[in-house]
Amino acid sequence: MSDLIRSATLTHYPEVAQSVGIDPRAMLRKVRLPLESLERPDLRIAVSSLRRLLEASASASGVEEFGLLMAERGALANLGPVALVVREQATIGDALKALARFIHIHHEGMRLSIEPQDDVVMLAVGLRALPRAPRQSSEMALGSLHRIIRALAGEDWRPLEAHLTHPPPRNRKYYRSFFGCQLVFNAEVDALAISARDLDRPIPSSHPLIANYLEKRVEAIDVRPRQWDERVAEVVRALLNDGDCTVERVAGHFGCTRRTIHRHLAECGTSFSQVLDAERADLALRLIEDRSRPLAAVAGMLGFSAQSAMARWFKGRFGRSITEWRSDAREQALAAIRRW
Repeated sequence: MSDLIRSATLTHYPEVAQSVGIDPRAMLRKVRLPLESLERPDLRIAVSSLRRLLEASASASGVEEFGLLMAERGALANLGPVALVVREQATIGDALKALARFIHIHHEGMRLSIEPQDDVVMLAVGLRALPRAPRQSSEMALGSLHRIIRALAGEDWRPLEAHLTHPPPRNRKYYRSFFGCQLVFNAEVDALAISARDLDRPIPSSHPLIANYLEKRVEAIDVRPRQWDERVAEVVRALLNDGDCTVERVAGHFGCTRRTIHRHLAECGTSFSQVLDAERADLALRLIEDRSRPLAAVAGMLGFSAQSAMARWFKGRFGRSITEWRSDAREQALAAIRRW
């Protein structure tokens, strides 16, 4: 099953791409990533598509450090709800533990391990890939970890060493400037070696009580759908608001073809049309509650070509017209008020 990542990872992609002379939208189309990924940070996109985008961008621009350029502009803020938990921890050690615990909410294919070795701690980044993650993906992940710690510990913080599993670049200047420490290429794992004392460094802006509250909230949302029908439904819900939810667009988010979507949904005993119909019905009931919203606008948001097409679908789906549904809902609300 495809690993997914929040599209917030691409927040700074357009400016980075343009800074090295490539067209960001053209690159997204090249790797079949939906263009709305650049505007909507909470969409889910395929990790495999992101990896292809980073590698293709580095190749097209001739910039070996493209992944690090991405990491330099975005790190903690791109993590969404995970960032809220991490930045409110009392110490760097607590923040790293929280990051390791919740990072999969942002990036399903990423893992962070914290390995104490006497007075040194190895922070190893793991990305699900065979036999190893592509260069740009692993360097962006390690670079993002570096930027997250620096944002919490202060601009004066530096790791002891940066370990990268890939061969050295032609020019190491940017790498030395980025990490500010000794570099180890062709390493066994992608990792930062930091002083054990760094774990005890306090985070000045932290609020441990708030952190405890936020952890409980994040735990509550840490129930990612694992079956294909649930994951497709999640993407359909996000795309329906645009009024243009097709199986092709959904397939783009998973980095696969429409046939793959149909096959996986059939294995779950359903179909794309059934998933779309169920999510459309739920959204329709919420939209028609707002009587000030024109029905023509509702039809557009639900992906219908005309209001009449929506009216026929609604009556077939719910056994009554929208007017009748609204009237029944109003009567039920008045009855509840009278009983109260």
